[in-house]
Amino acid sequence: MITSELPVLQDSSNESGATDAVGLSLSMAEIDDPEVKGKKKRGRPGKQATTNKKPRKTPADKSLSVGRGRGKANGVAQYNGDGGDPVTLFEVVKLGKSAMQSVVDEWIESYKQDRDLALLDLINFFIQCSGCKGTVRIEMFRNMQNAEIIRKMTEEFDEDSGDYPLTMPGPMWKKFRYNFCEFISVLIRQCQYSIIYDEYMMDTVISLLTGLSDSQVRAFRHTSTLAAMKLMTALVNVALNLSIHQDNTQRQYETERNKIAGKRANEKLELLLQKRKELQENQDEIENMMNSIFKGIFVHRYRDAIAEIRAICIEEIGVWMKMYSDAFLNDSYLKYVGWTLHDRQGEVRLKCLKALQSLYTNRELFPKLELFTNRFKDRIVSMTLDKEYDVAVEAIRLVTLILQGSEDALSNEDCENVYHLVYSAHRPVAVAAGEFLHRKLFSRHDPQAEEALAKRRGRSSPNGNLLRMLVLFFLESELHEHAAYLVDSLWESSQELLKDWECMTELLLEEPVQGEEMLSDRQESALIELMVCTIRQAAEAHPPVGRGTGKRVLTAKERKTQIDDKNKLTEHFIMALPMLLSKYQADSEKVANLLQIPQFFDLDVYSAGRMEKHLDALLKQIRLVVEKHIETDVLEACSKTYSILCSEEYTIMNRVDIARSQLIDEMTDRFTHSVEELLQEAEEADDDDIYNVLSTLKRLTAFHNSHDLTRWDLFGNCYRLLKAGIEQGSMPEQIAVQALQCSHYSILWQLVKITEGAPSKYYNDYGDIIKETLSKTRQTDKILCAKTLILSLQQLFNELLQDQGPNLDRTSSHVSGIKELARRFALTFGLDQIKTREAVATLHKDGIEFAFKYQNPRGAEFPPLNLAFLEVLSEFSSKLIRQDKKTVHNYLEKFMSESMSERREDVWLPLISYRNSLQTGGDEDHMSVTSGSSSKTGSVRSKKGRPPLHKKRIEEESSVESSWMMRNDTLQTPGALQTPQLTSTVLRENRAEHMPPDPDSEPGSENDYVHNPQMQMSWLGQQKMEEVNRKDRTGMNYIKSRNNQGVRQTVRGLMEDDAEPIFEDVMMSSRGQLEDMNEEFEDTMVIDLPPSRNRRERAELRPDFFDSAAMIEDESVRLQRH
Repeated sequence: MITSELPVLQDSSNESGATDAVGLSLSMAEIDDPEVKGKKKRGRPGKQATTNKKPRKTPADKSLSVGRGRGKANGVAQYNGDGGDPVTLFEVVKLGKSAMQSVVDEWIESYKQDRDLALLDLINFFIQCSGCKGTVRIEMFRNMQNAEIIRKMTEEFDEDSGDYPLTMPGPMWKKFRYNFCEFISVLIRQCQYSIIYDEYMMDTVISLLTGLSDSQVRAFRHTSTLAAMKLMTALVNVALNLSIHQDNTQRQYETERNKIAGKRANEKLELLLQKRKELQENQDEIENMMNSIFKGIFVHRYRDAIAEIRAICIEEIGVWMKMYSDAFLNDSYLKYVGWTLHDRQGEVRLKCLKALQSLYTNRELFPKLELFTNRFKDRIVSMTLDKEYDVAVEAIRLVTLILQGSEDALSNEDCENVYHLVYSAHRPVAVAAGEFLHRKLFSRHDPQAEEALAKRRGRSSPNGNLLRMLVLFFLESELHEHAAYLVDSLWESSQELLKDWECMTELLLEEPVQGEEMLSDRQESALIELMVCTIRQAAEAHPPVGRGTGKRVLTAKERKTQIDDKNKLTEHFIMALPMLLSKYQADSEKVANLLQIPQFFDLDVYSAGRMEKHLDALLKQIRLVVEKHIETDVLEACSKTYSILCSEEYTIMNRVDIARSQLIDEMTDRFTHSVEELLQEAEEADDDDIYNVLSTLKRLTAFHNSHDLTRWDLFGNCYRLLKAGIEQGSMPEQIAVQALQCSHYSILWQLVKITEGAPSKYYNDYGDIIKETLSKTRQTDKILCAKTLILSLQQLFNELLQDQGPNLDRTSSHVSGIKELARRFALTFGLDQIKTREAVATLHKDGIEFAFKYQNPRGAEFPPLNLAFLEVLSEFSSKLIRQDKKTVHNYLEKFMSESMSERREDVWLPLISYRNSLQTGGDEDHMSVTSGSSSKTGSVRSKKGRPPLHKKRIEEESSVESSWMMRNDTLQTPGALQTPQLTSTVLRENRAEHMPPDPDSEPGSENDYVHNPQMQMSWLGQQKMEEVNRKDRTGMNYIKSRNNQGVRQTVRGLMEDDAEPIFEDVMMSSRGQLEDMNEEFEDTMVIDLPPSRNRRERAELRPDFFDSAAMIEDESVRLQRH
């Protein structure tokens, strides 16, 4: 359906003569002007109007016959003046200094003067945009066919580089791609009223692009496909405007014809008929051009072996279907997008989903999408579990759009497949699933009616039923430990619901009214847990642990929202929390959750709002909870709440401290009395005596963890219990454990007092200050931290060489100390090898360069002076993933001579050991990483199961703690070396007499590291890029033969094999689906634009170039050639 959003192109001011006088609609002045009647046919400059239209040739049938080129001598680019201003189209478009409109206008003027000259410029423009150094010359056009010219250009390609403008990195080339596409679009827009209909310019361009797109050279194929697809998009726009103006002309004609005979203007009717006929002819020609591009380029390149080329095709066909839905939004074109949903590259699947999203956004298009939805819905739903996170996110968004358009389109099973993704650890996936869940379950369909019903029931909010549904969903999901994940997933889409704390407390505190069901005990517990999670999310304004890479800096708007939410929840729960605690004080699970709320308060509100009475009510309820419960989690929650309320920066601290002291006094007196009774009864003590001691001791121990209770001298009674247990052997185990723990806290608090003001103690030359510094450095820049670690090891090694000379005793304690330090450094990289991948690789690079920095002055048969450092570097090999071990090993071999790899003497053992460390474990390491062939922006999900979050966190923490704090053995640094003074790291470089001075520093050296932080760019990425380029150079086989038939067979053999190598079902087996797709889609592939109202029947139909029979026949011919 054509909407008002579609652009209507205005008449170009760049075409002179009679052409400029023709607009897209006729005014009365034009109708009354007699000179207009005899105007030549639009689009045929220099030709007389004729009724016998010459049959149009297919662009592929024409050959290029162009004369000399503008700005060239014999077709070679020239430059104006001494300044070297560019005169070729390629240079102008690449620099982008001129407005594209003026560039196109200049080309059009040159075309009007000499179209061969202008076309030569345009042809060389496409050749040069492909990265080809060759130039099409005059004699080539006079004597060669298209295929011969393209073969000649192929031979002139630079085989030493696989880069070309569309793949080159950097902002300049990114801008070039944009300018390249804009140039094509503006060119068609400015030529749409005459030049594109001259049966010369468009035929030449389409013929050239078709030939280039069939080339075996990737650069030609990629560039020409992009150009052809953008050309097609521009033509679709022209066709749309022609259709609009056909309708306008038909409407004007009918209006004039329906007038009474006396007022009817016959001349105007004749002019309108001529106009309608001309528009119809132009539309026929545009259809022919689009058919040529679609048949000659799209149907082959949408299954190209290169993912970028396939992505271009799918992206543009989506634009055509959205721009001109009447012509392109049908099953004949939608099936290409549906098939490509199974593409093996995430980049292409992503383009498919984006294209479909733009269609499903418009609800008026849903009837045309019904068959496609039914056919490919299962595939789209399965893609919500795609291994590429970016693809999964867009698939969920597409499913959400389908849901919005039709509630019945998705089954309950389809919805359930998306529901559980709200618990995904990957936040974008979870948020997208949260949006789907909100649309399906938590959006109010009739807000006014629901608000009226809530008011009749006496409720302050209409969200009661939605909150009940949220609780039911949470309970049915059976993932109760992940309430924070559910809240975070819904936070962006359902904030109004999740921040309705008044409605939540209303459901918990008030009795249900008529028509409402009472919440069960499980539902109340779930609602409290969800409520606490919403409070935390609002107060902290960042995702829960396990989602996201850490706390980000909030914007001013986000910060204001956070402050407002914190004030709102504080004012509400200051009054509501005591009532909630009073109602649920006997339920340990509910109380433990509710007692987390005060830590998110803005405690200044108590004083500023004169709400001390509510503070007293809260303290009273907490005291009752402490007296009623002995569960550890409840007591710790009470202790933490007291600790927060006693913060010195708040004026309420004195009031809370008094209440806390009274509570501790009572518990201490009770504990002392119960201990006396227990010790007196000794073996005759009954269960009540034991319970009294144990319950009071549990409460005191929980408080002693967060509060300094040394003035109550709990240690004395705990010591008496432990001593009695040792002497008599009858002390219950639980009491002994609690007594030990309480004694432990007492000792720690006393140590804190003793050490206050004392200088920091170091952990044997490597203490807490340095450890904390390392942690902060690693958080700021992992690569910089890795360089710092390896540099410190190099300095220790240099000092050892200065002390012992080049012949190190590798079994000495000094060398072992450096290796031990390296081992502990390696532990700081943690368990996530993906996050530290670049840092570890950079560390190995610097270590290898250091080991081979100085050659042995005794000759090449002796090891380099620093070779023993490789034994230290081996400690970090376990932190390399399998792919990077190979990369580092290849980098190591660059420094090795052939003789080195064959040496087996003891002095070469460090090299042997290091090489072995890079080669072992490679086969077992199957960690999934993003490969260079996958999507650049997509992230790869590991195929292995993800361990539970709490388990993973414990393992990471234990690895760090055990490496630094829980080891009993001391760090053996070289004993003879004194702790160095704080000096510049550059000054500590070893400069022994036997070492030659460092020549000019090369990139990546220590000097660059110290003085140029930008040198910390991705070395691993550089190595990968070099490897890819090396493979491209090795694998690129250019066409040297001049046999056109041979070229065609080779190209088709490489590029148009069966679809199986291109398409791959990522989530499920769908080969059977692919086989029967043709049966459900009508295979009419000719672009036949929909007729306007009362459009005349065509006298003759153009052949259907793209029907299924033609495609099958073409495929069979290709197979026979092979």
